[in-house]
Amino acid sequence: MSGLIGKKVGMTSMYDENGKNIPCTVIQAGPCVVTQIKTEETDGYNALQLAYDEKTEKNISAPLKGHFKKAGVSPRAKLVEFQGFQEEKALGDEITVDLFAEGEFVDVVGTSKGKGFQGVVKRHGFAGVGGQTHGQHNRLRAPGSIGGASTPSKVFKGMRMAGRMGGDTVKTQNLKVLKVLTDKNLIVVSGNIAGSKGSYVLIEK
Repeated sequence: MSGLIGKKVGMTSMYDENGKNIPCTVIQAGPCVVTQIKTEETDGYNALQLAYDEKTEKNISAPLKGHFKKAGVSPRAKLVEFQGFQEEKALGDEITVDLFAEGEFVDVVGTSKGKGFQGVVKRHGFAGVGGQTHGQHNRLRAPGSIGGASTPSKVFKGMRMAGRMGGDTVKTQNLKVLKVLTDKNLIVVSGNIAGSKGSYVLIEK
């Protein structure tokens, strides 16, 4: 599917024609440049590699310098492949937020905020052990038993336990495009998306 790379600007709200207040997210979408064109003859599939966000040349590796030089573009920070572009594109072509139209629906892929090491109550929504009467010890947020002693004598894979939380790739589907500001390369979509302010997101048609 075709799409663009962008950055999450933040959240706000808008009123629709019925006066309903809609929470929405503002995304800086593009402009992205084409840095590689993949075809079935050379790579086995059709795709466009898009690059976004300027980066200083001293902070990229030598192979990437040659890659950007071949495409005739300045170094960029984020490279992503997209499939499904209808129009023919050439190396160095710029794709802007005009790709999207108000009223259509998009999917947005982001990386959720990292929460670090968390317990089972925060990470998995455990309720914790009951009240503090009847000999209850100070184990209110403990996970409890994680497996039987004699049967099955092991802890099964996938057991919900404490551990690192967040930092996952999350796709939020069917978000309505409420506004497209072409002069500022901004797109406003309904609802919220994963990630902190300034994080990279992928907007897919």
